[in-house]
Amino acid sequence: MSNFTPPRFTKALLHPRYWPTLILIGVMYLISWLPYFIQFRMGQGIGRLAMKLMKKRRSTMKRNLELCFPEMSDDAREALIKKNIDSTGLALFETGMAWFWPDLRVTRHVECEGVDILHKLESEGKGVLLIAVHSLNLELGARAMGLHASGTGVYRPNDNPCFDYFQYHGRVRSNRSLIDRKDVKGMLKSLRDGERLWYAPDHDYGLRRSAFAPLFAVEKACTTTGTSLLADASGCAIVPFAMVRHGETGKYTVKVMEPLTEFPHNDPEAAAIYINKSIERQIMEAPDQYMWLHRRFKTRPEGEPSLYD
Repeated sequence: MSNFTPPRFTKALLHPRYWPTLILIGVMYLISWLPYFIQFRMGQGIGRLAMKLMKKRRSTMKRNLELCFPEMSDDAREALIKKNIDSTGLALFETGMAWFWPDLRVTRHVECEGVDILHKLESEGKGVLLIAVHSLNLELGARAMGLHASGTGVYRPNDNPCFDYFQYHGRVRSNRSLIDRKDVKGMLKSLRDGERLWYAPDHDYGLRRSAFAPLFAVEKACTTTGTSLLADASGCAIVPFAMVRHGETGKYTVKVMEPLTEFPHNDPEAAAIYINKSIERQIMEAPDQYMWLHRRFKTRPEGEPSLYD
């Protein structure tokens, strides 16, 4: 598919400089075996502590919600922020669940809806661009869905080779492989070969290959045109999905949605507008579980001031 070589564990990764990483991974592994409700409470505690120490991140959450939902009351926004902080802390534990839980435990906690849509497209030999959003539980959602309909993920190799090893192999436990986000040829080959490719176009990736399109109440959100490039060049189906955690129950649902049949091909700007509408729907499945701490609107059109302090 590409010249990418999956990371291997070598003696070099036992160097003392990687001991903190190895300890972190070891702790994540051990904690993953605790009962879910204990992990949930620990996640809440870590999230609340982290946001007290990382006040800038909390400020980013608040500013994003102000920009996206200006009509929301202060009380409603503050309630959403508190839930989002809890979800942010739990994300570390959900990553451990995704990387280390056995298949049986994953399927006991996560239900998948609409997977038949993917099986039908596969039977037709159709490649599928799976549109994801950066929900805080995405790692667990990808692991769960991979057990029913495995695919290939797009990722950025971590700068720490030790962490990258565990990240890569954790993510492919129930999926096929990962492709470097810079390997567009590899992505296109995957789609043309009738495979499923995980792709998250909801973040601000900068001006390269981008267009400014509305997202919620923000009229000019820098949006990647990579979706358009991949869809136009491969003729794939475009299928959104969402991952939802149901309160404190320990139950999750992955919702595979209907294909985006009205996607405007050969028009990157119109496609950016269209895909952002889908992203809005996906986020609103569980807005308290979305990664609001990302500076989503940091890139502005030339001459326009920053939307952040």
